[in-house]
Amino acid sequence: MFWLHLLAFVLGTGCNLIQLPEESGSILFQDSFSSAQSGWDQYSDAKYRAEYVADAYRISVFDAYTEAWSVPRLIFSDVIIDVNARKLDGPDDNVFGVICRYENPDNFYFFLISSDGYAGIGVYTSGERTLLSGDSMLPSEFINLGEGLNALRIECIGDKLSLSVNGHLINELHGASNAKGDVGLIAGTYDFSGVEIEFDDFIVANP
Repeated sequence: MFWLHLLAFVLGTGCNLIQLPEESGSILFQDSFSSAQSGWDQYSDAKYRAEYVADAYRISVFDAYTEAWSVPRLIFSDVIIDVNARKLDGPDDNVFGVICRYENPDNFYFFLISSDGYAGIGVYTSGERTLLSGDSMLPSEFINLGEGLNALRIECIGDKLSLSVNGHLINELHGASNAKGDVGLIAGTYDFSGVEIEFDDFIVANP
């Protein structure tokens, strides 16, 4: 699979700092997307769309080699993030997942899977994109293919970054440097356009 080289982004303005409680497992933020006022971006143009639909959140990407993401405009440090995600339409050769420690469009970590069964962890640093988990996204037997529902768990704890899918650890690495930032959702395309990804039951918890 090839890296995307054209970017489209969905951005909010202003962030709220979330003070972490001491108790492990405490929920810091959660969203079932039943209310369109919960803080996520709503945007639409010729390249992508982000919206609340039917008690879920959808990101649609209409151009090839394009990514779009959305954030709720919050700030966290160490977190565990859970979300359910599935492809509603478009090619299986896609990417979708979660971002953490989002400082701005040029600096954040991303955790991706695809509907054809690949996964990877990467980072944007000063606008330069680097895949940290390997030279390319790697196949995983634990990803439900096509329109199958996938339960993603992301851990951003200290310098550790990990991605689990459907209860199975897929990637884990150390070396994260960004200390805090927003969380978010991301989706993108490769050769073929028209992917539509649905997210639900987004939970951010204290490790």
